[in-house]
Amino acid sequence: MRRIIHLDMDAFFAAIEQRDHPEYKGKPVIVGGLPNTRGVVSTCSYEARAFGVHSAMPLREAFRRCPHGVFLPGRMRRYQEVSAALMKILREYTPLVEPLSCDEAFLDVTGSERLFGPAEEIARLIVTRIEAELELTASVGIAPNKFLAKVASDLQKPKGFVVVKPGEERAFLAPLPISKLWGVGPKTAANLRQLGLQTIGDLQKRSVEELRRHLGETGEQLYRLALGIDDRPVTPEDEVKSIGHEITLSTDTDNRDFLEGVLLSLSEKVARRLRRQGLIGRVITLKIRDTDFHTITRRTTLSQATAFEEVIYQTARALAEENQWGKKPVRLLGVSVSGLQKSETGQVPLFNEPAQQDLRRLHQTIDQIKDRFGEKAITRGRLLIKKGGDK
Repeated sequence: MRRIIHLDMDAFFAAIEQRDHPEYKGKPVIVGGLPNTRGVVSTCSYEARAFGVHSAMPLREAFRRCPHGVFLPGRMRRYQEVSAALMKILREYTPLVEPLSCDEAFLDVTGSERLFGPAEEIARLIVTRIEAELELTASVGIAPNKFLAKVASDLQKPKGFVVVKPGEERAFLAPLPISKLWGVGPKTAANLRQLGLQTIGDLQKRSVEELRRHLGETGEQLYRLALGIDDRPVTPEDEVKSIGHEITLSTDTDNRDFLEGVLLSLSEKVARRLRRQGLIGRVITLKIRDTDFHTITRRTTLSQATAFEEVIYQTARALAEENQWGKKPVRLLGVSVSGLQKSETGQVPLFNEPAQQDLRRLHQTIDQIKDRFGEKAITRGRLLIKKGGDK
């Protein structure tokens, strides 16, 4: 039986700002940009959340709700420094650390219990060290698998500490809302409620055949999660087999221009993660789920590996066109790159050699700007137009 810890830092960016600037302690800190600008909230302190501010909220709305808040543009280089120190602590207890982002990770401590004691003791040691060495707090969930551990870590933030014991999986999940299941966005939740399903316990009582009939492949996946079944191993970064991003759209659409913009945004995120980890990949996979929950997955193998979003996007778009974007309105899009290897020379000879070098230098410059000033510091003009249609 695996012993998995999911550790999630509490209001990471905002907490770092409060730690580095004592004058911000106890105040509503909102990281993401200056008030009344086009951006969105990246992270906010718990003092700001008391006023209804939350991540991904437009900064204008955050300012309306909390005009006295401390609005900060963010310091990505600083956050990455602290993240590196955090991951170093985690890896002292197990080599099986799978970062999900700069402020959260899965740890498989099954083999570490002989050295450090039960998983609960290991988690206590880690959060104590984080408070002592980084002056930050974290929430943890401990469970037999990744899904349960992640759900548990989110239940009692900040400073949450929730343990799901083997054999208690179904009872733990039963009272929780169906929105806690991975893959359940607003539309799926609405569809499930139409079936009379409000809680995970309600879903547990239905048959997998019924759920598959109404939701297709997604229904079977949700049924397994509702029973607490998740067989995925914790995968360290150096063993990652693929890197991808997907998004469930707020409204199903067949607007090709909009979908191309979404596909470009996803391709940029994938390429950025590849370059950060010094990886390139040859296999591009496109995932499309339509309004009827029918999912198609198409992939192709490049002649040479890449970490350029231009190549990833062009390839994924060609796959989408070949399949007529699923022919029905789209509700989910995903892009991933596999067949990974360490980047030696850098990139694919996309164009002639001088152009290739220019493109490589361009991406190095863009990456440096984003590392220093944040992901929104520089954005393609096309993506600015796509977000909500305003310029």
